[in-house]
Order: sequence, then C-alpha cells, then structure tokens
Amino acid sequence: MGALQITVGVIGVAISIVAWIAFVAGVVRMVRIIRLGQPDGTRNGPFWSRLGTLIKEFAAHTRMNKFRHVGPWHWMVMWGFLIGSLVWFEAYGETFDPNFHWPVFGAWEPWLLLVELLGLGTVVGGIALVIIRQRNHPRRADRQSRFQGSNFKQAYFVETVVIVEGLGILGVKAFKISSGIEDPALWSSFVTRPLAEILPASTAAVSITALVKLLSGIIWLLVVGRTLTMGVAWHRFSAFFNIYFKREADGGVALGKLKPMMSAGKPLDFEEADPEKDVFGAGKIEDFSWKGWLDFTTCTECGRCQSQCPAWNTGKPLSPKLVITQLRDHAYAKAPYLLAGGRKDVTGEEIGLTGDNPYAGIDVLAIAEAERPLVAAGDDGGVIDPDVLWSCTTCGACVEQCPVDIEHVDHIVDMRRYQVMIESNFPSELNGMFKNLENKGNPWGQNAKDRLAWTEDLDFEVPVFDGDLGEAEYLFWVGCAGAFEDRAKKTTRAVAELLHIADVKYTVLGPEETCTGDPARRAGNEFLFQMLAQQNVEVLNSVFEDREPGNRKIVVTCAHCFNTLANEYPEVGGKFEVVHHTQLLNRLVREKRLVPVAPIADDVTYHDPCYLGRHNKIYEAPRELIGASGAQFREMPRHADRSMCCGAGGARMWMEEKIGKRINIDRVDEALGTAPSKIATGCPFCRVMLTDGVTARQNDGKASEKVEVVDVSQLLLEAVKRRPQPVPVGAGGGLPAAVADPLEADTATDRAPSGTPLPTEDK
Repeated sequence: MGALQITVGVIGVAISIVAWIAFVAGVVRMVRIIRLGQPDGTRNGPFWSRLGTLIKEFAAHTRMNKFRHVGPWHWMVMWGFLIGSLVWFEAYGETFDPNFHWPVFGAWEPWLLLVELLGLGTVVGGIALVIIRQRNHPRRADRQSRFQGSNFKQAYFVETVVIVEGLGILGVKAFKISSGIEDPALWSSFVTRPLAEILPASTAAVSITALVKLLSGIIWLLVVGRTLTMGVAWHRFSAFFNIYFKREADGGVALGKLKPMMSAGKPLDFEEADPEKDVFGAGKIEDFSWKGWLDFTTCTECGRCQSQCPAWNTGKPLSPKLVITQLRDHAYAKAPYLLAGGRKDVTGEEIGLTGDNPYAGIDVLAIAEAERPLVAAGDDGGVIDPDVLWSCTTCGACVEQCPVDIEHVDHIVDMRRYQVMIESNFPSELNGMFKNLENKGNPWGQNAKDRLAWTEDLDFEVPVFDGDLGEAEYLFWVGCAGAFEDRAKKTTRAVAELLHIADVKYTVLGPEETCTGDPARRAGNEFLFQMLAQQNVEVLNSVFEDREPGNRKIVVTCAHCFNTLANEYPEVGGKFEVVHHTQLLNRLVREKRLVPVAPIADDVTYHDPCYLGRHNKIYEAPRELIGASGAQFREMPRHADRSMCCGAGGARMWMEEKIGKRINIDRVDEALGTAPSKIATGCPFCRVMLTDGVTARQNDGKASEKVEVVDVSQLLLEAVKRRPQPVPVGAGGGLPAAVADPLEADTATDRAPSGTPLPTEDK
C-alpha cells in the first residue's frame, strides 16, 4: 500500500462519509414525509401473494417489457445496479489495495463472468436508454414525445452515473489483468482480457479507476439524498415498495373497481360521516393516503402513461405523468409545514399551529405552498387545473402501462370527489346528469315506465320479472342506454333475439331497474353512487333471494354496467355472477345453440371498450364472435390493452369536449384507416361516440356514407338469421358465395396500406 493508494483511499472514504450521511438523512426524511398521508390498512397482506408479485414484476420485468424495445436495456441496468452494488462496494478496498477482492468468491471464475456481464450490460443498457431518450426528445416529436415535461437533466445525470459505473467495473478488472494481479480465463473475461492486452501494467491505475467507480456512486448518493423529488433515481428503491403495496394483492393493476372513499384508513360511512373530521376525497395533498404519497415519490417520469393517454394525445392539458409529478412537487414543498404540525380546517383557517408566531422556523416557501389550493386554475395558484382534472376519461391506459404500478385513476377520482361533494365545483353539464340520476334513476331523465319501450318491435315476448324468476337462468340487465338510447336499443333487441333463438331462459326487470351509478362515481359523486348502488342491490337480492350465491346470473350489454355490477357491487352487499353479452353469446356459439348459417360480407374492425378490455381483460370473446359471423376482421393499430378510448368514460359522455381534437374523432380516424364497412364494439357508450364520429367524418366527406357502427351482437344476429346465398352453377364446395361488398369501391388494406401508422412503442 503506497502513498498514492492511501491518498486515493482516504479521499474516497472521506467523501463517502458525507454522501452516506446525506443519503441516509434523505431516506429518513422521505419516510417521514410519505407517512404524512392518510392511513390505509388495505395494503398489508397477504404477504406471500404480494411478495410473489414483487419478485415477478422486477425479476422478469413483466410490466417494463410492455415497451419491448426498452425492457431489455432497463433490465440490464437494473441488475447492474442491484448486483453491481456488491462490485461497487469492492472499490473501497481496491483504492487502498489494488490486489483486493472479496474473500471466498472474489476470484471465482463464474463470479468474474458475472462481473463482466454486469459491467458490459450496464454500459450498453445505459447508452441504449440515452439513445432512446434522444430519439424521442420533445424537440423532435413535441407533444407526441412521452418525455414531454420530464426532467431531462435528472435523467441524464442518472444515466451518466450508470454508464460511468459500468465503465469503472470493466476498467478496474482490465487493469488488474494487465498488471498481473488476476489471470482469468477468456470465457469469464471476454471483454476485459482483450482490453488488458493494450493497457499498461499499473497498480496505480487500478486504484485510480476504482476511485472513479466509487465516486460515481458517491456523487449519486449525495445528489439524490438532497433531491427527494428525483423520481428517476429514487425509484430504484421506492419501486419495490410501490409494487408490493399495489392496490390489488393478486398482482392485478388498479383498474376495474375504484378505490373506496376512505377516511382514517377505513371506507367512509356516509350515515356517520362528519365533514369537520372525515376526509371526503382529496381536497388537500395530505388527504391522499400514504400509498398516494409513495406513488408520487416513485414516478420515474418515463411518460408511458402520457403516451397512452387519449386526452393528452388529442390536445387536452391532461398528462397523467404531469399530474403525478405536480402532486409530488407540491407534496414535498409543503412537507416542512405539515411536519411542523400545520393543518387547516375546511374554511382554510390554521388550526394546527398556534402561538404569537406560529410559522417560526418553517421555510417561507413551505408556508406559501400550504396556501395553494389543490385544484384551481393556474392564475389562482392551483396545483392541478380543473381542465386537467375533468379531461380524464378514466380509461385506465395510464395505469395499465405504468411500470411501477402508480394508481393515477384512483387519485384523479379522489380529487373529483372533493370537488363535487365539498366544493360543488364541477362542469355545469354534470349538474343535469346528477339530477336525472337522483330523480329519474337514469342520466337521460327518462321515465321508468319507458324502460320496456325497446321490446315493442320484437315478434316474441320478452319476459319481465313479476316476483318469481321461475326457470329463468339469467337476469338480463338492460341498462339505461340499452333502454333509452335509440342506437343502443338495437343492441338490446339483437341480444334479446339471440337469447330467444338459443332458447336461453331470461327475464328483465323493466321499470324496477335503475342506473348502476357508474357515471356518478367516475364523476366524483360518491354519495349518489352509494344511494343508487344500495337501491339496486336491494332489488337484485330480492330477485335472487331463492337462488344460491353461485347461481345468481346477470348478463349485461353495457361495459360500464358490467364493471360496476361485477366489481363494485360486492362492496355494498351485491355478489352476482355477471357476464358480458359477448361472453355469453360466444359460449352459445361454441355450444352450437347459435349457428351462423351464412357469412356476412363486411370488412369489420373492432373497438375495445375500455371498461370491457383494459378494466376487465375481455378481449377474445368479441373477436371470436366477429370471426363466427364470417366477417373479414381488420385490427386497428391501437387495440386490446393499448386500445384508444372513445371519449365517453369518466362521465365524459355528458360533458362538452371543448379543448383539442375530439377523442371520438381521433378513434374513428384510426378505425377508418382499416377501410371497414362496419366498426364493431361491445358497449353502448362507445357506439354512441363512434357513431357521432363517423357521422362527422361523413359530413366532412372523409368517410363513405355506407360505413356503420354496430354492436358485435348485431353481426352475429345477421349471420344467424341470414339465408345462405345460392351456390352458383359449377361452383365448388365450401362457404356459400358472399353478397357483393357494399364498399367494393374502397381499397381493402390487404391490397394497399391504410395510411394509419402503427404506434411507435418508444414514443
């Protein structure tokens, strides 16, 4: 150990002590800040299920690999950080003694191979991530870049540290070989051994390179310890906890049902709730649960959520990523005030800090931050602009894509809940919808006696519940749209006719049916949802009172009704076996109870409803039905879990779309790019929005007048009821000849490209 090694080693240790103190202090402060959130006891178990999810998601990168061109590179960097940390700690000894290595396994050939792979993977992975970030830089793609609004300086700092650390790992090993300290086999050092051939023999170089390797980590510790809002760095630690504590213990994403309205860690009981004490949604940053604060902390600003958001992609101010980062920055800026005991009542009066000078010792910036309203226009100092809050369709694309399991939709709805129930501050169009739900039991304000009007044109009798289910196997939940909306009535009639043809015993409630409450809940009116849900559960439980729990079957045509009945009603005592009509019809086709007799001559593309697809993972049944009908199926570029929203969810169906391009127009443009004669879907909300979009494009002269939006059930009914076309004389066997394509003049995409570009995964 020479003077150089002692000097280098002492420098490394001295700086390291300062960095570790800063880092540990940062961790302690971060934990204290996260604990400022409301309690949430639903995240505690089961341990093994949650641990299994954690191991699967980080080891196999199951969610990160949703962007396949990014996943492998990030996987290399992740393991380089985790296992490479052991190599990094080795540098403490190498600065003092170039011959140092870990005892027992430090000279073991398999370990040397692993070190080689870690160093190489870290360098290659880090460079690849920089290239991906550069190729998708906002200066090139502007709003289309998923990195728009991300902090590039922080990202490049982290990626630089990653690359330097990887080079340090390889450099130390190469200089050890060139200096004769190590003599590994080529198979375990396939990069560093050839590199050592051109490097000088220098034990001093070993110690200096070890210091460089050490400093890369030390500087990282120092910077992140003093910058708690650097999610691109802190997610290396917090992501493990965020994944473990995700809402669904079985590993599912936070979609389907919404998070219940919580106060003091328990679901809020409106009959006993006290606005002076209980939390109604999120009106202040401290109203979010500790898991919400952990979400804010963990965001890596990768922008995957932003790239999938229908609002952002049509020029709206909403970016799920920016919502989370704005909440994070506000939370950490306000934290000193909250940690000091600051608290305001519902009128905004300070009740937490008292005395002649209550704000003594608190950062003035934290005090100023405490005065900011959580939701208000930018001119009023709001953290989240109302246009941002109400642009969300709750489609769940952000939650589906987030690699660290942030629960964007739950947080947005929590803010809506406070705005609706406490502030009475919401888009004026919702006022009529709320009143219609409360007074008429449906968002259209129609009379309950008209709920059976859709049956009038049928040539068979639709059974209506009269107090006894009798032989009925299913209760057919028609839904408000299916009963009152003219286009949705066609779906209802088609399903009823198919069930009649298949001899499925069913009944409908008729005037006893009311809205499930989905639009009220997504709009934030939790009280109205609870009222409607309890009313419906009481009715449904009385209908099924003589049936065993496993034999309480409901079939629905509305994706929103399906989600609410299946996923949210169990919370209020309604446990039923709920199936979507596409699932039931698909089973009937497989059982040969519905037999398509002639293929329909249509080119069909299918739009995945968000609340059927992403929220409930039903993708195959509708597509199989389209195939069964004999139609020529054409998939849109954005489909399945990446499907583009129609724009109706989150109660947006009843709100005007005044900013940017209309979401339904954007989706219709993509559908028209496949040159379809029909656009099929499985939700009445989607059908309304897509029909309006097609009509707009027809008026613009950009779509054929013959393009039609239909439900999947209508395609099947047409195939089941159509008479087979006569086989021309001399024709061979096989399917009957199809009638002429009504859009024969349109060029099919199997002959010419549609012009609709495939989505670039790394945008």
